[in-house]
Formats: sequence, structure tokens, C-alpha cells
Amino acid sequence: MYGLLWDAIVNLLQLKYLLPLVIGTVAGVVGGALPGVTITMTVIIVLPFTFGLDPLQGLAAMTGVYVGGSAGGLVTATLLGIPGTPSSVATTFDGFPMAKRGEAGRAMWLGVWSSLFGGLIGGVVLIAATGPLAEVAVAFGPWEFFSLFILALSMVAGLVGRSLLKGFLSGAIGLVVTVLGNDPVMGQPRLTLGIEFLEGGIPFLPVLIGVFAFAQIMGDVERIGRGGTLHESLDRAITLSVSHLKVIGEILSRPLLLLWTSFIGVLIGVLPAIGGSAANMMAYDQAKKLSRHPERFGTGTPEGIVASESANNANVGGSLVTIMAFGIPGDAVTAVMLGALTIHGIQSGPLFISQNTQIAYGIFAAYLLAHPIMALVIALGARLMLRVVTVPKAALFPVVLVLCVVGAYALGNNMSTVYVLLIFGLLGYAMVKVELPLAPLILGVILGDQIETNLIRAIMTDADLWLFLTRPISGGLLAASVASVAFALWQHRRQRGRELPDEEADDF
Repeated sequence: MYGLLWDAIVNLLQLKYLLPLVIGTVAGVVGGALPGVTITMTVIIVLPFTFGLDPLQGLAAMTGVYVGGSAGGLVTATLLGIPGTPSSVATTFDGFPMAKRGEAGRAMWLGVWSSLFGGLIGGVVLIAATGPLAEVAVAFGPWEFFSLFILALSMVAGLVGRSLLKGFLSGAIGLVVTVLGNDPVMGQPRLTLGIEFLEGGIPFLPVLIGVFAFAQIMGDVERIGRGGTLHESLDRAITLSVSHLKVIGEILSRPLLLLWTSFIGVLIGVLPAIGGSAANMMAYDQAKKLSRHPERFGTGTPEGIVASESANNANVGGSLVTIMAFGIPGDAVTAVMLGALTIHGIQSGPLFISQNTQIAYGIFAAYLLAHPIMALVIALGARLMLRVVTVPKAALFPVVLVLCVVGAYALGNNMSTVYVLLIFGLLGYAMVKVELPLAPLILGVILGDQIETNLIRAIMTDADLWLFLTRPISGGLLAASVASVAFALWQHRRQRGRELPDEEADDF
């Protein structure tokens, strides 16, 4: 394994692979630092430029975007008090107060080095766990895959927000989208309404672009129209100079905190569609609960920055484990990477490593190399990025929207995919307005075909439905699905129970 990894690192240091990785990392850092331009939106913008590259070049670029974007949000989070990405929200709690008291360089580099260390810890898990998990997955039959996809859907529905019902409803909408088109067995059209384009089903990537990028832009434009303002900012004369050895010493002097919060990030990354925002908030919460001085959190304590940033970059490693071992995207970014693999004719899942060893270890190498590249990019460009974030969104959003439309059109070289982008952009915007979470919809679209296909395969192999429960792995996964929903219901009732006394107290 280590020989293959070393060969992959040496191979990736060739200019033809290193250049896309560096460009992707730079794009990720800039996209992550720009408030409102998420990692998902950045990787969607980069995607069309990878169509003409070989698979490893394209995946190296997108891995760079993922790593760079996860860390890039800390720049504006610490220096402007504006999280560049949702996965940097908790970084603002202590990063910006520390910067305001004259320690901007310390705050930013605590975040950068924590991202690097957390990401490398996630890399260890990625390399060590993907192969064994894939070997286990090889033994899966259609019963086990059906149950695994049900578990993935049940987890995200229960963990996306305060309303479990809204999570299930969003996931159901995604599943309905997969029903459109010809059925996978008989090839008979379903719910096509006589529209020829729908006979081939709804293409996934325009749905993803529309729901996440277009809907988010519409929401931001609406907020700007209501006179939304930015957070308090720092004096432009701030200094970013710092003793890197001292900052690294601060982080490594808290090894248990670093390891625990990185583990939380990896674990949440493995769980489908939860994402870095949950990872960094949960890690921050854990750091506060385990601290001897929890009252210092929110005033500029290093523990808060270390916890937040180590978790959100370790989360990237966990998400890559899921897509490479099981073919299930851990979040929206890996969903785009899954689409890129499909475009290049590569099937992700249990056989991915054995059938595409060079590409698999190339992704490992790209992930590891992207972290020091990310630190170098931030070191060279932090001040420039502070200027970039002052670009008016009225000028920025039209450019992003045009790139999204071009990317959608390039998928099929016809306007049908652009119409899908527009329709699902409006649907995503409407869902945001009524507070329906978007992640279950995307996961439903991704997993719907697989759930149906594996259900049909299982029944065609053996009509005994009890096999879904009596086969040990399948039964265990379905039991875990029930437990996941039950836990979500209990958690929801507990939260409501806490809120009601507060509401009653407010009435007096």
C-alpha cells in the first residue's frame, strides 16, 4: 500500500497533474474565502474545465478545490468576522474576537495549521479505511446495497435540521425525481408527460447546480435587495506576521483536542450528506464541553479555532472514504466528483480501488499534497483575498451564474440541461423559502435509482422478502436505519421539550 501511495505522490508531482491540483486549490481557497460562494459552487464552476482532462487530472483539480475551500473560509471568518463557507461558521466565534484584539495573524494561522493537521489526520483514515471498507463492500449483494442506501437516506433525513418531517419530505421529492423516465427493468416510460427529453431521466448534475448554486444566488440577491449588511470588519492596517513555530506549538500542545475534533470531522464526513458545517459546529461544541475554561469560548480562545478548523478539513477525508468505498457521496462536493467519474466512464464503489488503482491512489496523493499547497496559497494571498471579498456581489453573482449555465450546457451540448438547471434552481429557491432542507433532496436524487435497481435485482434473484432482514449485514443496516430515525425522533422531542420551558419563561 505504502509503495503504491509513494508512487502516486511521485506521479502527481509531474507538471501535468500538479498544475491542475494547484489551480484547483487556489480556486478552492478563493471560493471558500468569498462569502456566498460555497465550495459546492466553486467545484461546479471548475467541473466544465475538467471535461477535456484525463480522469486523474480532473479529480486532482476537484480534490484541490475541496481541500482549499474547506480551509479558505477561515480567512474571512477570522479577519472579517464573515464565514466564507458554512463549514467555517464556528471559526468566527473565537477567530474574529482574537483578531479584533490585535492578534489577526495568530488567529488566521491557528486556523490554517489546524486545517492542515486535521486534514492529514483525515488522510490517514482515508488511506487506511477505504481499502478494508471496499473489501467488505465487495461481499455485498443487492439486499445489502439496498439496505445501505436506505440507511444513508434515513440518517440524512434525521440530522439535517429541526424538522424531521421536512427532512423526509425533501428526500421524497428527490426520490420522485428519479422515477421520471424509463423504468430500469422493462424500459417503459413513467411520468414523462409525453416529453421526449424526460424519457432518459433527469440528469443529475444540472439538478445539483440548480438546487445549490442557483438557489443560493437567488437567496443572496434577495437579502441584498432587503438592504443586508456585512459584519463588523477590522482595520485594513492589520498585520498577519506571526511566529509559525509558536502557533504550531500551541496546536500540538493540545494533542487530545486535535485528535478528538479531527475524529469527529472524519466521522461526520463518512455519514452521507451532513457536511462540514455540522462537523465544525459539533467539534466546537465538544471542545467547549471538554474544556476546563468553557467561559473563555467566544472571547478569542485558541481551542475554539483548533476544534473548528481541524474538524472541517478532516471531514473532507471522511467524505472521500464514503464515495470511494461505497459509491455514496458524502456531501454535495463529492456528489459532483461522482458525476465527474461517471462522465469519464469510471464506476465508483467497492471495486473502484481494485479496478482503478492508479486513480484511487492518485486521489489519496492529491488529498495529501493539497494541504501544504493550501497553506502556501493562503500565506501568499491572504491580503489579496481580503481585497477580493470587497468585490460587490452585484458584479460577482452574474459571473458565477453564467459559469453555472455554461457548465450545465456543456454536459449535453443542448439547452435541455439548462432548462433543468432553471427549473431546479427555482425549486431549490422555493424550498429554501419554506425552510425545506436541500441535502435530502440531492441524496434522494443520487440514491433513488440505486435503491430501485437493487430492490428489483434482489427480488429477481429471490422473491423472498425476508432475506432483507435475515441476511446479517442487510438486517443490521435496516436495524441501524430504524435506530437512526428513532434517535432523530427522540432528539427532536428533547429539543422541543427544552424550547417550550424557554418560551413559557419568556411569556412572564
